[in-house]
Amino acid sequence: MAGLLGLRGLAPKTKNIVVAGGLTAFVFGVYFYTMRAVGGSDELQVAIDQFEAQKDNKDSNV
Repeated sequence: MAGLLGLRGLAPKTKNIVVAGGLTAFVFGVYFYTMRAVGGSDELQVAIDQFEAQKDNKDSNV
């Protein structure tokens, strides 16, 4: 086997930089995907706002 994408001929420091770049790209990709998936809905904030409004209504009626 010739090695992964022909990296066998590269210097060890260069291999480390390539691996570090790949891992960094993967981590940022997962982070931004997760933030987009989680941040897509504000259902929790809407529920909190409704609860606060009901709480204020009960306090003002008492």
